[in-house]
Amino acid sequence: MLGGAAKGSFTRLDLDEATFEAYYLPLRDLIRERGLDGLDLDVEEPMTLAGAIRLIDRLKSDFGEAFIITLAPVAAALISDNPQHNLSGFSYEALEVMRGKQIAWYNTQFYCGWGDMSKPDGFDFMMARGWPAQKIVIGMVTNPGNGSGWVPFEILQEVLITLKGRYPGLGGVMGWEYFNSLPGDREAPWQWAAFMTKNLRSGLPAIAPVPIASTAPTAQNPFLLADVDAKVKEEAPLPKEFEYHSDGEPEE
Repeated sequence: MLGGAAKGSFTRLDLDEATFEAYYLPLRDLIRERGLDGLDLDVEEPMTLAGAIRLIDRLKSDFGEAFIITLAPVAAALISDNPQHNLSGFSYEALEVMRGKQIAWYNTQFYCGWGDMSKPDGFDFMMARGWPAQKIVIGMVTNPGNGSGWVPFEILQEVLITLKGRYPGLGGVMGWEYFNSLPGDREAPWQWAAFMTKNLRSGLPAIAPVPIASTAPTAQNPFLLADVDAKVKEEAPLPKEFEYHSDGEPEE
């Protein structure tokens, strides 16, 4: 991911050619060094449409058509034309017209006041405006501590199953953040992904909601049901060990 709360990233990449090169080249070198296969552009500051197109074109030119480019607009930016409902400055509808073939999908932020996943209305509005369901990934907070807009699982389950029924090609979901995702929190954050996989790929039967803190091995717990389902485990495997790199000091 590039950007997000790190304001200034896109401001610098939106200036004259010399400034663009000065800030783009380190980004290019980082992608090459780490062998990344894609980049999520989270533009949370004003940027011109021309600047966004230049960056996308350059990434595709340097890394090829197989390089994955996604964007992370707030949900409101795909629903309303009001500039106050868009953190990025440029029109995403215009960008989709100009460079839609180069954009794999949109990680839409349905949280922090920019969207609401307690009901399907926001996604329905997007579809009414002509957005392709397969390119819209629903972004939500995975823990109330990560930001406002967290939706209880029994409500979220109903909404997701409803949307999947209406739009079978729905692009999927993404969560902010992984490390403390409920219901497992830091001890088992992968349970969130198991729950989402079960709902979006096959759907769950109606069940009585259980307390989030419950860890008792009961068949009525949708999270543990997903955990013990061998098919789901194959579809959503646990993450493997990986090396974590940081530019901070060792004690940080």
